[in-house]
Amino acid sequence: MKSSREINTKQRGKAKGKDLRERLSSFALRIVNFVKALPESWIALEIGKQLLHSGTSIAANYEEACGAFSKDDFIYKINTSLKEARESNYWLRLIRDTKISGSGELNYLTQESEELSNILGKSVKTARGNIE
Repeated sequence: MKSSREINTKQRGKAKGKDLRERLSSFALRIVNFVKALPESWIALEIGKQLLHSGTSIAANYEEACGAFSKDDFIYKINTSLKEARESNYWLRLIRDTKISGSGELNYLTQESEELSNILGKSVKTARGNIE
């Protein structure tokens, strides 16, 4: 029989996963709205397409990871989310550095992509540690 401590730890893990799932979905929605508000220039359009792809696929890959059929599949999909978060951060910094946008939303999204990268990186590391 499992102890109440083991059950509580498992429930906390599920709660954290749900919180992360919601945070990633919120990030994707904010990315969509941010890209829609970019200026109508061909440069902004091209960079916006890249950001839209990477910024929304973080949550999509995390959703796939939650339904992974093996530990290796889980690690692969979480690692893909991590790579997309890092790529999103790159496009956001490029938008900032080229002065395509300098909005407060850009600052928020840049910071959030860094935090999400850190969280997902720790998830990959933890998951890898659990199979070794």
